[in-house]
Amino acid sequence: MSNSNSSSLTPTFFILNGVPGLEASHIWISLPFCSMYLTAVLGNIGLLYLIHHEESLHRPMYYFLALLSFTDVALCTTTVPNMLCIFWFNLKEITFNACLVQMFFVHMLTGMESGVLMLMALDRYVAICYPLRYTTILTNSVIAKAGFITFLRGVMLIIPFTFLSKRLPYCQGNIIPHTYCDHMSVAKVSCGNVKVNAIYGLMVALLIGVFDICCISVSYTMILQAVVSLSSADARHKAFSTCTSHICAIVITYVPAFFTFFTHRFGGHTIPHHIHIIVANLYLLLPPTMNPIVYGVKTKQIREGVIKLLFGEKGFLA
Repeated sequence: MSNSNSSSLTPTFFILNGVPGLEASHIWISLPFCSMYLTAVLGNIGLLYLIHHEESLHRPMYYFLALLSFTDVALCTTTVPNMLCIFWFNLKEITFNACLVQMFFVHMLTGMESGVLMLMALDRYVAICYPLRYTTILTNSVIAKAGFITFLRGVMLIIPFTFLSKRLPYCQGNIIPHTYCDHMSVAKVSCGNVKVNAIYGLMVALLIGVFDICCISVSYTMILQAVVSLSSADARHKAFSTCTSHICAIVITYVPAFFTFFTHRFGGHTIPHHIHIIVANLYLLLPPTMNPIVYGVKTKQIREGVIKLLFGEKGFLA
C-alpha cells in the first residue's frame, strides 16, 4: 500500500509554464533568446573548428577555450530548444524523468563551465609566472586529466539532486513556473520537506562556485604580483592583455549566476518572478553567446586565424 501511495504522489509529467505573467509576450521574448542561441551555437562551433584547424592555436590556453566552447554549446542546447517549444507551440509538458535528466545536465554543465573558467585562470597563472615551463607543465595529458576531473566533480556532486528530487512527494500540482527544470524550482512544487534539498544545493554551490572563485582570485592575485614586478611597461601591458578575455568571461558568467542563486533563496518576495526567470535564462545563454565574441575580439591569434581561414594566406598577409 505504501508503494502505491508513494507512486501516486509522483506526477507522470510536469508543466513548464514559461515566464509567468508574460504569457502574452512569449513570442516576443523568444526572439532575442533564439537569436542568442543561434549566435552561441554558430560562434562556439566555429571556434572549435578554428582551434582544431589552425596549428598556431594548438596550445594549452586554446585547448581550455575549446573545452569551454563545447560546454557552452551543450549547456544552452539542454534548455533553449525546449524553451522555444514552450514559447512558439505551447508545448509545456515534460515527463517526470525527462525533467530530472534536464535538471542534472543543467547543473552539471554550469558546474563544468565554472570549473573550466578556474582551469583557464590557472593556465594564465602558469603562462605568466612560469613562461619558460608553460608547455612542459601544461602538457596534453595534464589538460585532459584536469578536464576529466572537472567533469567528474560535476557529475558526482549533481547526481544527488535527481535522487533528492525523486524522493519528494508532489501533491500540490505539477506546474513549474519556469522555462526549464531547475533543482529548487522542482523542489518548490513538492508538498514535502525540502530542507535537505536546500542545504545540499547550498553545499554544492560552495564546493563548486565558491571554491572556483577562490582559486581564480588566488591565481589573479599571484598574476598581479608577477606583472607588477616586470620592469618594462610594454611587458606589463602584454601580460595583462592576455588575461582580459578571461576576465570578461568570468564577469559574464558569475554576475547572472550570483543573481539567480541569491534571488532563488533570499529575494523571492522582493523581485518579480518574471525578472528572476528571464535572468535565469540569461545566466545559461549569455556566457555561451558572448564568450566566442569576446575571445574573437580580444585575442589576436583568434582574429588572425579567422582572417586566414576566411581569406587564405593572401588575405592574412594583406
